[in-house]
Amino acid sequence: MSDEARAGRRVRRGTARLAAAVLATAGLLAAGHAADAGSASGRVDVPDRAGRAVAGRTVSPSPAGAGRLAAVEEGVQGGGALAARPSPVAAGTPRTAHARDAAAGAPAPVAAATATQARTSPTVAPPSVPPATVAPPRTTTPTATAPATPTARPTTPPTTAPTAPPTIAPTVTATPGASPRSLTDAITDAIRDAWGTPTPAATPVPTGPDCRRVKCVALTFDDGPGPYTATLLRHLAARKARATFFVVGQNVVAHPDLVRRAAAAGHEIGGHSWSHRDLTTLRAASIRADLARTAKAVKAATGVAPTIMRPPYGAQNAYVRKHAKQPMIMWSVDTLDWRYRSSARVARVAVKNARPGGIILFHDIHPTTVKAIPRVLKKLSARGYHFVTVSELLGTAPGKLVYRGPRP
Repeated sequence: MSDEARAGRRVRRGTARLAAAVLATAGLLAAGHAADAGSASGRVDVPDRAGRAVAGRTVSPSPAGAGRLAAVEEGVQGGGALAARPSPVAAGTPRTAHARDAAAGAPAPVAAATATQARTSPTVAPPSVPPATVAPPRTTTPTATAPATPTARPTTPPTTAPTAPPTIAPTVTATPGASPRSLTDAITDAIRDAWGTPTPAATPVPTGPDCRRVKCVALTFDDGPGPYTATLLRHLAARKARATFFVVGQNVVAHPDLVRRAAAAGHEIGGHSWSHRDLTTLRAASIRADLARTAKAVKAATGVAPTIMRPPYGAQNAYVRKHAKQPMIMWSVDTLDWRYRSSARVARVAVKNARPGGIILFHDIHPTTVKAIPRVLKKLSARGYHFVTVSELLGTAPGKLVYRGPRP
């Protein structure tokens, strides 16, 4: 068979299918209209098998039938299964009586018969469907059975509260049994796994200069913190100088913020007893309790317990040294600032008697002492001195239990 013959055959088949669908639709619609019109009077003229109208038959459309008609009509008009159903038609098939009646314009008696006859008919043009013959309606109230009542709908549409769009949050798959992690940790770990980035090391605490090669001096301040300690911290910060504070425990409790600021600035905190009592007059248990109470207060303020101490008044002996069990830091220069309240004298004595490796004694509870510090820092810096803490000056651990420093 040639290509032209095949194409013609496909065209004829498609046309036949379309004609069958149109005929079936026409018959169903005609029957449906007739049933609807006759439902008002209870009587309708129904065509017989030959397509001729027969008057006087009483029709009571059932709900099921009305539903099937509506479904078929919707399926045909919308291109459903009925419209797409294949209906092969052989060329030269003779027409039947029903097919001739349908082509002449008479409605098919039933949908099934019309569809069956349409499958055997050749290609025809879609006919025009005349309206069915309907008896005049009566004026009485209709008694026909009402069609099926559709499912009741609510009179008032349900009120639905507006729903906010869901927030899509990134999820992290957690390992069973592992502690929950934040999204930042998960992203960081993924980047490290992909690029091999090592975990950054903690920033090391800045260490002082090597006092074996450069000139170093340790400025120490006793009896604080007090009302002038904050000003002293500003003077030291201006010169980037570090110092050591030997604090009294009860003053630490009264001014923990000052002790915390001093430690955060890199200064060293040492103990100076709880209430500045002479330790040589106390029993062993009292010495230990006094120093332990002071260390606890310092740790509460800074997070670190002191490792060095200075006995009040510099009073110490073998008994105190035995029970203190901490390096006792004395001094090499005593400015006597507690006796002579002169800023000029304090600065002059400190600068004149300073030596490399020296420890200078001040008291930050006196305003004249705090006022002298900027001059001391300026003069000693000009001479090449570096200002360090006691532990930086002595190294990791003092070589002696009592350290006085070099004498002037």
